[in-house]
Amino acid sequence: MAIPSVLSIAGSDSCGGAGLQADVKTATALGVYAQTAVTALTAQNTFGVQGIFSVPPSFVEEQIDAVFADMRPDGVKVGMVGSPEVVCTIAQRLSAHDAKNVVVDPVLVATAGDALATDGVADALVRHLFPLASVITPNIPEAQVLTGQTIASKEDMVRCAQRLAELTAGAVLLKGGHLTGSADDLLVDAAGRQWWFTGQLYDTPNTHGTGCTLSTAVACGLAAGKDLPDAVAAAKDYVAGAIAHNPNMGQGVTGPLNHMWMQG
Repeated sequence: MAIPSVLSIAGSDSCGGAGLQADVKTATALGVYAQTAVTALTAQNTFGVQGIFSVPPSFVEEQIDAVFADMRPDGVKVGMVGSPEVVCTIAQRLSAHDAKNVVVDPVLVATAGDALATDGVADALVRHLFPLASVITPNIPEAQVLTGQTIASKEDMVRCAQRLAELTAGAVLLKGGHLTGSADDLLVDAAGRQWWFTGQLYDTPNTHGTGCTLSTAVACGLAAGKDLPDAVAAAKDYVAGAIAHNPNMGQGVTGPLNHMWMQG
């Protein structure tokens, strides 16, 4: 029996909490077949990122083409992209393959505060990848970098999301977890319609990989045929459960989620 598939184009996380590893776990937990194209290798753990090794654009292209030539994905998630050249390569290949259900998570800084992208990546994302996206999923710090606007309230979130929506042909899911006292996320679609998704704040440092996990879960929902608001709602519920059932692993700043929490 055929099952939906999602291609994750992202960096590898050696401690398994974020990046490709989180994406594969998320897709598997949600009954979706995971495919991958590695953009970078990272040496990292719950203390932070110790090193990054970027994959050459030509080999990123080879990986994407190989997947589309054989097992065409029903959705695509783009995560950590370390250089403008790789951003452009990904955009070219997704456009050439007429990729559908593209979710772009503009990963610019790790949860622990380490930079994951070089200068010029934010601009390249806006110019080349955002126009191909069904939805982009920035958090508040990323949205501030992308727009130059300050976000200190839900009203600011609305203004910023509307500005970001002008940069993509699709929608914007602005994650509100960095806003004091709120875990509410805002979805604004291309027509300007708005949906708020309320969420519980958990008193835990174990949130490593939440952004990767949420964006992949949204891509899985779209690949399975859900409409965008339903895909976002299901993804947010899944991530909340993964945080609530976190395994409390690691000795550093931010521990990982429990991606397999639904399996008990």
